[in-house]
Amino acid sequence: MKFTLSWLKDHLDTDAPLDRIVEMLTAIGLEVEGVHNPADTLAPFRIAEVLTAEPHPDADKLRVLSVDTGSGAPMQVVCGAPNARAGMKGVFAAEGSYVPGTGITLKPTKIRGVASNGMMVSERELELSEDHDGIIDLDAGAPVGEAYAAWAGLDDPVIEVGITPNRQDCLSVHGIARDLAAAGLGTLKAGTVEMQDGSFPCPVDIRTEDEEGCPAFFGRVMRSVTNGPSPAWMQRRLRAIGLRPISALVDITNYITFDRGRPLHVYDLAKLEGGLTARKARAGESVEALNGKTYALEPFMTVIADDARVHDIGGIMGGEDSSVTETTTDILIECAYFDPVSIAKTGRALNLNSDARARFERGVDPGFLHGGMALATQMIGEICGGEASRVVHAGHAPEDRRLVSYDPALCASLSGVDIPAAEQARILSRLGFEVEEAATWQVAVPTWRRDVDGAPDLVEEVVRIHGFDKIPSTPLPRAEGVARPTATPAQMTERRVRRAMAARGLDEVITYAFISDAEAAPFGGAAHRLDNPISSDLVAMKPSALPSLLSAAQRNLDRGAGSARLFEIARRYLADGERPVLGFVLAGLASEKDWRRGGERGFDLFDAKAEIMAALDAAGAPIDKVQVQRTETEWYHPGRSARVMLGPKTCLAEFGELHPRVAAALGLSGRVGAGELFLDALPPSKAKRSRPAFTPPPLQAVTRDFAFLVDPDTVTANLVRACAGADKKAITGARLFDYFSGKGVPEGKVSVAVRVTMQPAEKSFTDEEIAALGEKVVAAAEKAVDAQLR
Repeated sequence: MKFTLSWLKDHLDTDAPLDRIVEMLTAIGLEVEGVHNPADTLAPFRIAEVLTAEPHPDADKLRVLSVDTGSGAPMQVVCGAPNARAGMKGVFAAEGSYVPGTGITLKPTKIRGVASNGMMVSERELELSEDHDGIIDLDAGAPVGEAYAAWAGLDDPVIEVGITPNRQDCLSVHGIARDLAAAGLGTLKAGTVEMQDGSFPCPVDIRTEDEEGCPAFFGRVMRSVTNGPSPAWMQRRLRAIGLRPISALVDITNYITFDRGRPLHVYDLAKLEGGLTARKARAGESVEALNGKTYALEPFMTVIADDARVHDIGGIMGGEDSSVTETTTDILIECAYFDPVSIAKTGRALNLNSDARARFERGVDPGFLHGGMALATQMIGEICGGEASRVVHAGHAPEDRRLVSYDPALCASLSGVDIPAAEQARILSRLGFEVEEAATWQVAVPTWRRDVDGAPDLVEEVVRIHGFDKIPSTPLPRAEGVARPTATPAQMTERRVRRAMAARGLDEVITYAFISDAEAAPFGGAAHRLDNPISSDLVAMKPSALPSLLSAAQRNLDRGAGSARLFEIARRYLADGERPVLGFVLAGLASEKDWRRGGERGFDLFDAKAEIMAALDAAGAPIDKVQVQRTETEWYHPGRSARVMLGPKTCLAEFGELHPRVAAALGLSGRVGAGELFLDALPPSKAKRSRPAFTPPPLQAVTRDFAFLVDPDTVTANLVRACAGADKKAITGARLFDYFSGKGVPEGKVSVAVRVTMQPAEKSFTDEEIAALGEKVVAAAEKAVDAQLR
């Protein structure tokens, strides 16, 4: 929500400086996200007078101006504006000035051989409007040499406030002023407008046939209006908050939307056929909205239609067919109340956002229908002229005021702040609540506070206005003795795994639990879908951690990253419930071209295996007991993927290279490593809190290499495990270091080489002992995988 300081002071009688207002806004829960003063941008620009305007000697459309800037000797400026003439006053930008509308910083230059020092600027070059037909032409009384921004009233600071969804009343300048007045920063101006009696009956029949979606529909006709440009003060305020002025009638409705939080709409009466009705859309109907797009309507949507066609998506956006133009003379003003739930459903279904929708779906004040119509009539009459008809009322707005029973002592018990009852009553009254003081107070909630539902909400209002900064910091009582850990074993496991993955150079990401159907499809599809999704791209609960990680990796690579090494501790949503999981993705280049290492390469199965084993080790899994087996999971590359099993039934993890089909579907190229550690499948961790003392062996270890012939489909991890377990006391390690097939290896076999580490304890091994250990290794390999020593 944006507004200017002068706009705020139209509703708040205060002498408080800007800094104090900004500080108070944040203190009462309306967080200020930024303050921008246009005068800072326009500071270099000065009022100047054109003394002479001579033709350029080498260009018919250019003039050489002599400009008095008030700083001494006149400046020579080459100008191509058709309205540049001697005696006019305009706005001058000196050398070194940054011109926001062009993005250029002015430098000394020559134009067709004539020196030009600075420039005379147009409104578009200062981002004041789209006018670029000529340079700014000021009144003859404009003081030469003075700052243009201050003289023109363009030094009005713009304040931007973050409004939480429950504070629909503060989506208006008047609502924000009310909160500041309640906090003691000034007096709220009433801002009420008396309804004008119409001079003739409304010629248009106004009806509502959708009492659920549009309970109340007010309308009146105004004849003989002149739809020219809106006043300069209104255009400045609309531009300051990011809106483009269009015409007086449109600008007035936009202004009231932000000024009072009351969206309105005006129709060109000449473009309507018959009466105007609020109703449900009919099958096959569509409407071309003011944004130029055509929307197919569904029967649950509320629309405004005449006897011929739909003209308005009720409460969200008007239609192009009945929009006002500069030739419009007769209009119909719509001021209606739309149901918030109906607006939200329609807006999501059409994927259509607007300032009107933002207010209606949060709850526009149903008590301000008459006031909104009166205000619109008055402003249109003052700016555009015209004669108003009597107002037609169709339906009734839900104006039932809620009564809340409230005990002032509840404030201290819920918030810890003891505020006197009289002060609480004063705060609530200044916020618009009606307080009937008795043993138990009866508090009437104003119509614009849809978010207040019970006594705790009243406590929040009192404490907020009293000041969050006045809540004392009170530590919780500390129990005697040593504090006990509060994290569960599962949480501790997640912490260890998170730290381990980060330490290995992977970047942690946090993604939504929702993905699109297209992203879920390659991973078996979603078991759960949302009935009311945030958007069409967030409709499925993810069945795996990988889709979101792959999408994140793809976005990083598309933006020039050489590689993406990402992980996330997330949840996967299966048919039988929600399961915790660690997922990781390795995409892009594992290594780039280097004269020492040769060509670049992508990630492969073994890169993924290294990450999954490190994660299992950090999680406390018994990695010396796990088995690595082939996996049939369809999103992994067959033959380049595996699963980690603990026993015949417990799958701890899956890893490997992503299937090329899946990678291509997600926009990834090259080899992509990925894996998932199923945290709920891990056995209870027996990891010790402290590391054992480092006791290096007293004697030198002995290594022996063994080359075995095995079948190509042999799981080499089983061979390595068998070698390591041949003598658990003397053999301290075994690892695979070669895998070869081809010349010298019998057909149908592969050669697998394993390096075995033998560690003597009290004395060095003799040759006979080493030979005996070697025989044990060969025997264990033969028994485990039918391996034959080469």
